[in-house]
This record gives sequence, C-alpha cells and structure tokens, in this order.
Amino acid sequence: MAEKIITTEYSEEMQRSYMNYSMSVITARAIPDARDGLKPVQRRVLYDMSELRLGSDKPHRKSARIVGDTMGKYHPHGDSSIYETLVVMSQVFKKGMPLVNGHGNFGSIEGDGAAAMRYTEARLEKFAEEVYLKDLDKTVPFVPNYDETEKEPEVLPVRVPNLLINGAEGIAVGMSTSIPPHNLGEVVDTVMAYIDNPECTTKELLDILHGPDFPTGGIIANKSDLLNIYETGSGRIKLRAKLEVELGKRRVDKDKLIISEIPYTMIGAGINKCLVDIADLVESKKLTDVVDISNQSNKEGIRIVLELKKDADIEKIKNILYKKTKLEDTFGVNMLAIAGGRPETLTLKGILKNYLDFQYENNTRKYNVLLEKELEKKEIREGLIKACDVIDLIIAILRGSKNLKDAKACLMEGDISNIHFKTPGFDEDARKLRFTEKQASAILEMRLYKLIGLEILALEKEYKETLRKIKEYEKILSSKLTMDDVIKKDLEEIKAEFATPRRTLIEDGKEAVYDETAVEIREVVFVMDKFGYGKLVDRATYDRNQETIEGENPHVIPCLNTDKICLFTDTGLLHQVKASDIPFGKMRDKGTPVDNLCKFDGTKERPIFIINASALVGRRLLFATKGAMVKLVPGEEFETNNRMVAATKLQDGDMVVSIQLTDGRTEAVLQTTNGVFLRFDLEEISTLKKNSKGVRGIKLGRGEELEQVYLLGTDSEQTVMYKEKQVHLNRLKIGKRDGKGSKVRL
Repeated sequence: MAEKIITTEYSEEMQRSYMNYSMSVITARAIPDARDGLKPVQRRVLYDMSELRLGSDKPHRKSARIVGDTMGKYHPHGDSSIYETLVVMSQVFKKGMPLVNGHGNFGSIEGDGAAAMRYTEARLEKFAEEVYLKDLDKTVPFVPNYDETEKEPEVLPVRVPNLLINGAEGIAVGMSTSIPPHNLGEVVDTVMAYIDNPECTTKELLDILHGPDFPTGGIIANKSDLLNIYETGSGRIKLRAKLEVELGKRRVDKDKLIISEIPYTMIGAGINKCLVDIADLVESKKLTDVVDISNQSNKEGIRIVLELKKDADIEKIKNILYKKTKLEDTFGVNMLAIAGGRPETLTLKGILKNYLDFQYENNTRKYNVLLEKELEKKEIREGLIKACDVIDLIIAILRGSKNLKDAKACLMEGDISNIHFKTPGFDEDARKLRFTEKQASAILEMRLYKLIGLEILALEKEYKETLRKIKEYEKILSSKLTMDDVIKKDLEEIKAEFATPRRTLIEDGKEAVYDETAVEIREVVFVMDKFGYGKLVDRATYDRNQETIEGENPHVIPCLNTDKICLFTDTGLLHQVKASDIPFGKMRDKGTPVDNLCKFDGTKERPIFIINASALVGRRLLFATKGAMVKLVPGEEFETNNRMVAATKLQDGDMVVSIQLTDGRTEAVLQTTNGVFLRFDLEEISTLKKNSKGVRGIKLGRGEELEQVYLLGTDSEQTVMYKEKQVHLNRLKIGKRDGKGSKVRL
C-alpha cells in the first residue's frame, strides 16, 4: 500500500496543532464546566468512587485503588494529578463543602503534604452522594471513555451551583480561572430568589448572597467592590486575618493578640512565612511592643499568639501586621468556566442562569424517565386488575394451552385455535381478550397468592398511586412554574440537611496605615562578608568590636535604619535594599544572603561598590570599566525607588572594574594589566548621566585591559605595589587623558 504524503506549511501545522492542544487543555483539563462546576478529573474521581460503591455508610477503600481505577478507566493522565484531586476534595480548609471523606494523613493547613496514596483511604461524603451523584442513571447523558471500553457521565447531576459553593482554580493555556467558595445556605437562598425573579439585579442578589465564604474564615475588607466583581466576573478581593485581643487574667499575665483566622491565600507555606515575617519585624524593632510569638494551632483551628508589652498600642500593631505581612492579602477573582462548549467569563447571574438551565434539562430528562416507568406500571396493573376480574377464564386458558406461546396468543389476540377448554362455555369470552404484550407477560408470571383479597386491594391501591404519580409528573413536565417549585423544594431539603453558618466576615475595613518614617530613627551599621552574607548591627555593638568587624567583613557601611543600601555590581547594575528589610544580627551571626534581600545574583555578578543612599547626595562617583571607559556621575542620578536599575551603560563584553567617590580628589591614576600607569587631572573626565558609556581614559594595547583606578589629593603621598615593585603614584609624570601612560619597569 502506497504511503499517503501530505504537503503542508510547517508554521500552519504548528499553529493548528498548538490551537488543538490549547483547546484540549482549556475544555478537557483545567477549566470547570459551568453546569456541574467540576473539572473532568474531579468528575471522574467522584463517578469512579460511586461505581466502587464507596458510599458514606461503607468502609473506606485504599486511595491507590481509587486512583488506579480512575486512571485505568477514565483519566489516563497520570496518578499524581488524580491523587492530588482526591486529596483536595477531602480538605476542609480548601473546599467549602468537602466531597471526599479521607482516612489518614491528607495534609494540613500549614502546608504539610498528604501521605502516599498506598497509606491513605477514602470514601464519599454524604453531601457528594446526595447532591452530586443522585439519579445519575435518570438525568445526565453518558459518553464513551478515552478508549471506548467504558461509559462515563458527560457531567454529574449536581443539584446545587457547585461553581459558587466550592469555587474553582485552574491554569490553562492563555487563561485561568479563580472562583472563591461561598456559603451553601446563602447560595440556595440566592438561587430561589433568582427563580422567583430572573430580572432581579445583581445588587439585590448580593443582599442575600453577601459574598464569598472562605473555609478559613477571615475578613473580606472591601465589601463595596464586590458588586462590580459579581457584575463583571473579575476583580480583587481584599482578605484579612481575624485578630482578637486577649487580656491577661492576672497581674503577671501579658496581654495577647491572637490570630484566630487567616486569609484563604495563606493556606500552606504562607503560615510559616508569616511567622518568619513577624519575627523579622520584631528583630528590626518595627514591632517593639511584641515580646514573644508562638504558634498554638491544632486540629481545632488556627491560634497564633503574640505576647504584648504593657500598654501596647494594639491598633498600631494591627496596622503593621496588615501592611507588612500576608495577614492582609488579595484574592484575584476570574469567574471563567466552560459554558456551551467554550470558555466564558461569567457574572453572578450568568452562573445562576447556566445552573438553572442545567437543572431544567436534568429534571425534564428525569421526570420523562419516571413518567415512562409509571405509564408502564399503569399498563401492567390495569392488565392484572382486569385479569383478577376474569380469573376463571384465565385459568381455563392456561389449563387448555399446550405451551406458553398459545396461552399468550389467546390473551393478546383472542386466538383459541390451539386452546382445548376442559370446561365448556369459555370460548366466546376468550375470543374477546385483548391484553397488551406487557400485560400478558405479567399475567402469565403472576403468582397465585396475588389472588388473595388483601393482595388485590393492595394492587388497586398501587394502581391509584401510579395514576397520582403520572398526573404529578405530567404537571411538572408541562408547567415551568411547577418545575420551579420542584427545584426549590429540592434546594430547601439540601439546605436543611447540609447548610453551615457563615465563616467569613464581610465589611468595608479601614485602610491599614503604617508610616515607616514614624519609626524611631537610629544609627546602625550594615556589614557584608566576602561570601555575600549581610546583616545590620547596632552602632554600640560596632563601636565595641570595630576592629574585629572591619577585619572580617570587606563591606562595612554606617547608615540609619530608615536608609537604603546601594550595591553597585560589575555588570553595571544598582541593587537597592531598605535597611529596614535587612535582619539584625548578633556579633557572631552569619547573616542573610544578599540574594534573598534583592535581585542580586551572586553567581553572575559581584559587588564593586556599596554605600548608603543618603551618602550619595551632593557627591560624584567615578566609574571605570575594563575597556578603559571612564565618567563622573552625580550621586543624585541614583535617586530611585526601584530595587534594581542600570547604573551605567556598558559596551558588549565590557565590565565595571572600579566605582569610587571623588571627595577632595583632584587627580586620577589608571593602571592596566600590562603595568602601564597614566596620571591625569580628574577634571579631564566628563560629568555624564548614568545611562552614558563615558569617555576613553587610556589607550590600551592588544589584549590589554584596565585593572585598577587610584584617586589622588593635592598633597597626599600614595604608593602601591605592582609585582613586588613600589610605585609612587604622586611622582608619575602627569599626562593627558586618553594617552598611553608610563610603563613600570621591573
């Protein structure tokens, strides 16, 4: 068979393939469906658990079994994503309403990971059973799985707006979703209000819904922004921790500030990071009223205790904590979901409309199935009741039949050609029989005890109940108002059984105000060793140990605790660090890597010159590069709030070799790698902007580079050693900038 070769444009094929991949990730992996609020992996895990009969009243089953079964049958994308989904659906601190009941170590709010799947067990929560998986066979359509060996539900028949109740998070290609969780009871009330009045405004709905309800509690501090968020489907929610004051009971007891609830965004490593940040604030003397920090959290909830000094300013402490730590954070809202087969950013009313359309569709399918079953029961019971009235005739037909086929033909068509009645007189009545096939089958399968009087009465009672149900189902299917009542009644029952009180407080909180300039200004010293570890020490500590500190640290910079440290590197960059962000250290403390305090990368650059920002004002810096480009730059050029800026412009392959203050200096001496020295007047160097390359300082030979720069005063005597030879810089012949200089002869 000849090969089929397709000629195509490479770029077009790549674009088409990438678009197909993107849409697959968006619609079939990362973004939830607006109907049931679930991603495919969540839906498949829940369905597989229902297939494994892991109900809330059944024993737990190994998580590895659930993961393996789900992966083999429905979700062939790796076990880690499936197990992570199972874990998250069981975590009460992440989900508004957990769907899985986990047994074993399923992680903690402080960021501890779950145990391996072979150690943990799981089963469905009752909420998932009743609200997510009930009537699965009567409502949603089923589709083939990935290899067409199994069937799986296209969506789950979720009876509540899961997109709101449990929220959603997902990152796809070029888009992401982030929907906060809400309170079940409030969502149910909001849906019922929307059913009663679909034309109501978002503001009216928010009077009932109020806003998100996070499992971690906390405070939403920008209530006035919520209306715009729910009307547009995107925005930012300001979250705060809940802080409570606990007064000391006895004279010796200290007052305490208790962090009892945290922002939802702090789940995981954020708690330990927050504790470190608070400790740094205490060490840097910004939280002077806090004397001790302890984390007393347990399975009952969060409890972080800050012990306070007597007469501490509580409001000031709260403002500092909100301003300088993650106890105040933002939650980005983007209510993106798959609606009608494509991704769409939904408003609150859009979510409710998609949910209700789905409920109408599900209920229509469900009650059609139920109606069909009841009509079938009606047909059979009518036949049985009629058969009871002519039971003697039925018995005569059965006694006179040779086989089941002849008896059934007589019951359905009145055909008595193969019936031999043992008692005459039944022929005429038998010819009139016209039972349906289902009725005839039911009569032939009927047991004799059904002829007991009470059984006949029960049959008639069941028949009346069937007629009642048929009437009820037909009314529901023919009337939208009745369908609405059914949905509302269903929601009320769910609310009565599963609703919980609201956990998150919603308010328009005051802006946290913290004026860093109000911090007590004092002298400190920044020290950095040759390995790039820096710290602040008290001035008193420095004065007592000046010789030792300067002997061990190449960079010792006196400054104020409100100043900024400027770090110039050989790559021409300027990194700035607030002194207030640098942890204090004791005499023998190693300090903190400067890489952790700013964007300095010790593997790619090295510090050339370090100074505090205030010391630059009114002074000039001399820049020199290995390519012998020099310039003078006013210190004011480096006044910036950016943490990293370009301090100079470099030619390709060039690097900075020297940056110095020119205070009181009048001359410069340049030294090259070949031992050439050039002395000239400092004023020959142009004063330029920081983003200029500079001017040539000395003519270099082939392979020669500038190595050192020395600044001389008018009356100073300065000597340097070059290859074991002493060079008197002041005795060098004065030349012109951009000259060849004097060669030191060894």
